[in-house]
Amino acid sequence: MDIWEKLYNKAQPLYKPAELNDFIYANNVVCALETKSGKIYTGVCVEGLCGVLNLCAERVALLNMLQDSGEMEVKRIIAFRDTPPSGLDGMPCGSCREALMQFSVNNKDTEIMVDYENRKTVKLGDIYPQWWGTMKSERDIT
Repeated sequence: MDIWEKLYNKAQPLYKPAELNDFIYANNVVCALETKSGKIYTGVCVEGLCGVLNLCAERVALLNMLQDSGEMEVKRIIAFRDTPPSGLDGMPCGSCREALMQFSVNNKDTEIMVDYENRKTVKLGDIYPQWWGTMKSERDIT
């Protein structure tokens, strides 16, 4: 079993879309990430009608990682609905890309699974090359 299968198998059982009450819908996207140290954390999306509560599965996994270990660097991440990613459906949204970068600029090297069957990944820095935080740091140095 490769690491991607291990990550998929950790997240897949969490996929249980549910209307928790009249205001909250959850578990329709799941995520697993591997930290720099090799620990695995999972997350599920939570959506509220007002929009303020909305958290993607990737950010929930990041928060679980931070709370449990204090780690900030992510080596690999996979997110999906009912089936493994097979294209753009595995890409983190802009808020999740931003959260990953703010956790650690080293997360530019995070591998994101985009095609599970063919084991195709992209690095966060390749889809978010002009991150404002890096540009700000460079301006502050010069």
